[in-house]
Amino acid sequence: MALLTKVKTRMAVHAHRKVRGLLDGAYASVQLGRSMDFFDLREYVTGDDVKDIDWKASARRGDLLVKRFVADRKHTIALAVSASRTMAAMCDADATKREVATLAAGVLGWLAIRHGDWVTLTHGNSDGVQGSRPSSREDALERMLQSLDASCLPGSPDPDLTRVLEHVVRTVRRRTILVVIADDANLDETQRRLLNRLRAQHEVLFLTIGDLDPTDPALGRALVDQPTGQAWPGFLRDATLHEEVAQRTTERHALRAGHLDRLGIAHGHIATEAEVVGSIFALLERHRQARR
Repeated sequence: MALLTKVKTRMAVHAHRKVRGLLDGAYASVQLGRSMDFFDLREYVTGDDVKDIDWKASARRGDLLVKRFVADRKHTIALAVSASRTMAAMCDADATKREVATLAAGVLGWLAIRHGDWVTLTHGNSDGVQGSRPSSREDALERMLQSLDASCLPGSPDPDLTRVLEHVVRTVRRRTILVVIADDANLDETQRRLLNRLRAQHEVLFLTIGDLDPTDPALGRALVDQPTGQAWPGFLRDATLHEEVAQRTTERHALRAGHLDRLGIAHGHIATEAEVVGSIFALLERHRQARR
């Protein structure tokens, strides 16, 4: 479990950070009706189903008693990732976007499993979409991460977030907590419409993975273009050009944030591998606050 081991290592480093209400909800509720887990007995009241009456206990007590059971309620955490050749690009000077996206998906999946939930992964690009069955097992999560990692290579097809979202709309019928992981790009009208449709059925969170800025003068080594293998020209390390790129990036982030805010979707952005765990915790906290 190489990829999941990396996830656990990162989580151990951040273990001192308390995750409050990570995926909060009613995980166990006492209700009338048949279930696997008996809870207790209480006196019969008008309206109770006679099938819930414990006749033997009622005879011993001399009053009608009904059974109560614990109904287990689990979330399904659905991860939808735009996996393509663009994820093979660098996120920061030390990690590719593929590594960051896989780590982010792994953190969310592992936290869900530790919380007793189901996790499923859908990832795709212009060549098609793949999906996995929900599972609460670590070995299944490792297979999901391996599949995602293998779909984000330099030779992979082009990104197609629209196709991934359309697949989720068609195939995910049960209500889920849906976390979309995508490139740092603008959302077109079709994608916004699909997200709005998904938000009506699911709790949707949106996470973007940033691109390394090749104009950053602080970079300490030469960069290589992933598709061609050629080194980036040195003239890109220009302070004025860096300021222009930073301005365009800020504008793009603000535009996307505005769209997601209007849709009522909590969103986050990861700029470096070191930010993965903290950014996910912050995103989940914003989602929790928004639900209040």
